[in-house]
Amino acid sequence: MAVFRTFQFARGNYSLLLRRCYGSMSSKQGLVLGVYSSEGKDDVKFTPYAQKYNESTAGKLLEQINICGPVKAGQTRIFWDLGKYPAVAVAGLGDASKWDELDEIDGAKENVRVAAAAAVRALSANKIGEIVVEDMERHAQQAAEGATLANYKFQAFKSKDKQTPLPTVRFADDATGKEEWNRGVIIAEAQNWARLLMETPANHMTPSIFAANVSERLSAAGVEVLVHDEAWATEKKMGSFLSVTNGSAEPARFLELTYRGSQDDRCVALVGKGITFDSGGISLKPSANMDQMRADMGGAANVVSTILALAQLKAPVHVKGFVPLCENMPSGTATKPGDVVFAMNGKSICVDNTDAEGRLVLADALCYASSFNPKFILDIATLTGAIKVALGDCVSGVFASNNELWNVIHEAGSQTGDRVWRMPLFKHYSEQMCDHNGYDLNNLGKGKGGGSCTAAAFLREFVPKGTPWLHVDIAGVMGDCSDQSYTGSKGMTGRPMRTLVEFVTKASKAV
Repeated sequence: MAVFRTFQFARGNYSLLLRRCYGSMSSKQGLVLGVYSSEGKDDVKFTPYAQKYNESTAGKLLEQINICGPVKAGQTRIFWDLGKYPAVAVAGLGDASKWDELDEIDGAKENVRVAAAAAVRALSANKIGEIVVEDMERHAQQAAEGATLANYKFQAFKSKDKQTPLPTVRFADDATGKEEWNRGVIIAEAQNWARLLMETPANHMTPSIFAANVSERLSAAGVEVLVHDEAWATEKKMGSFLSVTNGSAEPARFLELTYRGSQDDRCVALVGKGITFDSGGISLKPSANMDQMRADMGGAANVVSTILALAQLKAPVHVKGFVPLCENMPSGTATKPGDVVFAMNGKSICVDNTDAEGRLVLADALCYASSFNPKFILDIATLTGAIKVALGDCVSGVFASNNELWNVIHEAGSQTGDRVWRMPLFKHYSEQMCDHNGYDLNNLGKGKGGGSCTAAAFLREFVPKGTPWLHVDIAGVMGDCSDQSYTGSKGMTGRPMRTLVEFVTKASKAV
């Protein structure tokens, strides 16, 4: 019975896991307005919506701002009893022209996300129960993203009386851009679902529970969900994938997802690493921070949340998702360092380090995805600690075999604020993985350094030549990131899911 209760709680009930408590929130409404500022100047410039609201207060709002001084980018000031709303949060939008082009980001859009998030958090801290957000001068989608991502807190396992109440957030009735706002809410809520999946403890998010959770959510959105078991994987000769699950008592699962938003015969293939807990296997990880490995299925979380958002947006794309799910655990049946296994395409792999398991599950998933003759394949994974060493916690590394697709995802990252950076696919790295006697590949590179690059080179061996392919390493942005205030500096992020939605929507037409 205890097992059943755990399964029911973790599985479904997205509404239960993300429930909002209103008991200690006031019934007061708060309004979020945007204001621009220029460095070194004291002048105040409202957004058009904020200007109208200021006029409705006979200029008293501007008077109060002038008394306090300029509201800088990302800052928020709350004014009370000024006009229709009991609380008015004025959020600083800064000056987008001050963004350095080397930052490779749309500064105006990012400023809106940051400002909306800051205002929502400020009003929430003051127990405002309902928050109304303006359109931020044609940036309603970005306002919705910042507000929705900020209005999230993982507290599913806290006692109800100790949970932090969260307000409702909605779009201003008389603002313009309702459709854009709704799009932003859909995308941000899907990212919040990815955060929830990643944050949930591994005993409450096993491969079976993950599969059941996804089946429930995506089926309701019109996505076809097939949950394959280990017998199916054995029949498909997925020896590389199955070698990882050898040490775990939890059965592996393989998700095959199909969203048909267009009549295009060829699909876009998304492949996500789904290690629901990674101990390292026999090559055991250090104990410090091993709990973070509950989120080693961040690639899987990104794939399923991206497909959810595309389905809810009714995006005109044909997408298939492939998600290998298993645990990587040590036991008497676990794969041993030095063992040789065979992937679905017949290539032999020497597993010298069982903690380099992500590439093993992705290898077979890439082979299976390739059998559908997709337009292109994108795989995404919390694959290597080396990518965080290389790039820090503000950007995902992308290895792209196709320049056009790289340009599309690079631009998508600029627009969404979740940036990507191109990494090399040199022959040098492939030689380190493939130049061996006795077997085709080793799951470790021969040389020192370049761990992200050799991992990508390994994966490349399982994508047919001529199939455009991108590998996205998201280990650096998995959690505790310092660059996005709207997702917070602590906890799992669900990144770069918004970039994937933008990329898939545009790239399906580019190839």
